[in-house]
Amino acid sequence: MRNFIAIEGNIGAGKTTLANRLATDYNRRLILEEFSDNPFLPPFYREPERYAFPVELFFMAERHKQLQAELAQADLFTNGVIADYIFVKTLLFARNTLPPEEFRLFSRLFKAMDAGFPNPELIVYLHRPIEALQANIAKRGRAYEQEMKDDYLKSVQEAYFNYFGSQKELPVLVLELGDLNFVEDESVYARMVAAIEREWPVGLSRLAL
Repeated sequence: MRNFIAIEGNIGAGKTTLANRLATDYNRRLILEEFSDNPFLPPFYREPERYAFPVELFFMAERHKQLQAELAQADLFTNGVIADYIFVKTLLFARNTLPPEEFRLFSRLFKAMDAGFPNPELIVYLHRPIEALQANIAKRGRAYEQEMKDDYLKSVQEAYFNYFGSQKELPVLVLELGDLNFVEDESVYARMVAAIEREWPVGLSRLAL
């Protein structure tokens, strides 16, 4: 398995759950996004137009601080790293939520903060239909997520795939999960691990499970 793997996915896809399991099973350093500390997140889901800029700015600052601390450690690749996000998601979400003028300003800030973090050797994207995402969101019961609209989840999905479609530097593996539960069904998890361990070409690859 590659040294540095990033698990990505839409909200409710299961990326943090998978990252935790892989890090435990393979004795990897684990980097998890600290999203729960963002004070602008609950009001953002209620009034996205009003709170989009502060919520994205806070996320960018926190992701930058965390990655700068974690990826600077000398033993980074001793056992390998599993992360449940990539720094560029900051730009993807901002492009999706900010009006053009605010996004131009945000992009300038992003470029200034993009410190050339090491790229993951593989991005694994967990893809689920919107209905499955909403079911997972409802199941985990975070109050501020319960008003999330289907259109927002669709726009997040489109932002990821637009980025992946232009990716020419590293491999991106999209795992088509449908409503499969890899926590309760070990055979699903085993198939996911087998796929992650395979060699994938640079660019976008998709695999239905």
